[in-house]
Amino acid sequence: MAYSQARDFMFCNLCGTMLSLVSPKIAECSLCRSKTSAKGIVGREIGYTLTVEVRLDLCYLLFVQATSYMMIAYDIRRDLGISHAAEEMTTKESAALIKQTCKSCGNAELEYTTRQMRSADEGQTVFLVCPKCKARDTEN
Repeated sequence: MAYSQARDFMFCNLCGTMLSLVSPKIAECSLCRSKTSAKGIVGREIGYTLTVEVRLDLCYLLFVQATSYMMIAYDIRRDLGISHAAEEMTTKESAALIKQTCKSCGNAELEYTTRQMRSADEGQTVFLVCPKCKARDTEN
């Protein structure tokens, strides 16, 4: 009881809505528009606690829905003959050569392509493929 009475200064005496300071001297209720003196509010420390309730059933439903959308998108890509972006490598005409040694076979040149995999303010991902042994590597 003493805990709630110690915080009564924050709420309207008429309707119980939280008061807002409209000036250094006046506090006003946003619901009933009653005004009171701000003497009891000014200079007091106000704290609050926020409690979050997680609804696991809703989280599970959203997970199932997102998973089904991903499966539908995968099925459409498969039916159209479009491979997943991470697995897709471009043809030799658009792949450039770089003088870098292959970690698998020691070949002196690798083909590389770039792709924006993250947000725009981060760098591109470089996909490296050895034309000799087809070993793949990435650099971020």
